[in-house]
Amino acid sequence: MKNPKQQKIISITMIIATTVMIILRFLLNEKGRVNPDSIRYQRFASVLPEIDNTVTPLGYPLGIKFFTFFGFDEFWSSKLLGILAYFFILYFAWKKKFYFKESLVMMALFSYVSIFSFTMSEPMILPFVFVFLYISKNVILGKISGFKSVFWLSLFLILLYNIRYSALFIISGTAVFGILNYKKNYGKRFLFSGIIGLLFIILYKFTFIDYFNEDYVDQWLSIGLHPTSKLLVELFQGLTTSFNPFIHIANPAGGMVNYAIYGIGLLNIFLIVFLFIKNKLNETEKFFVFISVFSIICSYFIQYFYSVNAIDYRLMSPFILPIWLIYFNKIFQIFGKATYTIAVFSLLTGFAFTWLSKGNYLENRKEISQFLKEEKFENKKITFFLTDEKNLEEMQVAELISTVNPRVYITFKPEDTLKNTTFWRERVLRKIKIDKNKYQ
Repeated sequence: MKNPKQQKIISITMIIATTVMIILRFLLNEKGRVNPDSIRYQRFASVLPEIDNTVTPLGYPLGIKFFTFFGFDEFWSSKLLGILAYFFILYFAWKKKFYFKESLVMMALFSYVSIFSFTMSEPMILPFVFVFLYISKNVILGKISGFKSVFWLSLFLILLYNIRYSALFIISGTAVFGILNYKKNYGKRFLFSGIIGLLFIILYKFTFIDYFNEDYVDQWLSIGLHPTSKLLVELFQGLTTSFNPFIHIANPAGGMVNYAIYGIGLLNIFLIVFLFIKNKLNETEKFFVFISVFSIICSYFIQYFYSVNAIDYRLMSPFILPIWLIYFNKIFQIFGKATYTIAVFSLLTGFAFTWLSKGNYLENRKEISQFLKEEKFENKKITFFLTDEKNLEEMQVAELISTVNPRVYITFKPEDTLKNTTFWRERVLRKIKIDKNKYQ
């Protein structure tokens, strides 16, 4: 874009609109955009420096904990962390002249708006992925070399792993990329950095995970968890929704609308492949695409023996970020400023979806706060009974409680309901009414 003033106006408008949508995304959600894993993260942050579990790394709970020192509770700290992650990426991209326009569009996509509004570790890992890509580019171009290149690559690989264990795929991909390009100047640097990252994972396993939970591997690893027929369908659904620039959530009940959602995502994937083949990728872009594809493949195969959620936009967000950057770079080369219309339509679609399915989190928070105050459990440990962890109606109440009192522990034992410290859905809803959205 040749007109700097016009670019500035568009950039500021996009940033304001996206920020507003991030905030609306969790305020117009009946439980503030949290899920069962959010309970664990908020609780972990609340009890630090006590180690609550080893299911998740320390990075995200520490990030939440940091902001609690400024007077925020764990819930609001997680939201602030997500918004600041969004601003950091944009600031870094602008300052370093590294895919700034592409970042504006990418992070205005409804899927990334949903990520930054979520109380999950993905918002925190995205800035680190972004900086890692920047460092990788400079290593490939020779702007960072020698010991410094290995140091910075290794440092960010380790930081990524300390936020999400799935960063193992990026670490492994970095090492494999180094092997495939070993004869090139930068090949050894990527290989050594990947090896250092893998050595850290081994050290982390024996020093941290085994120390606090020696049964972790036995609890989470199991051969043949899911049949291939099921996983391939989920892979298709996950990728087509992840690469749909407008709607990233399919209707669990099925229906004709899902054909449109999957269809748009599939067409977009075909367009990405076409553009990448037609427009020859440079060395940096090849690395970006390799890391993305390698991580997606690993995410698929890990499901055969490790208990994880089905592939979706949230799990894929750190891995497909490099592809989105290159894709929008190619689109900008073809269509120029018209590329921003993708972000505009995505924000409008997101707003429509958010408004139609709106709930009132602040009202629900007020109700739960009053309930816990009357029960005198504002700051006490709470056990919440579930008949089934997949029962969304029951889990919803536990999730909402955790946004006010993060010390929530889930139990499936009916006998625990005899204890005064145990809550369950009916016990809570006898005294309050939750404002729910229409689409669960």
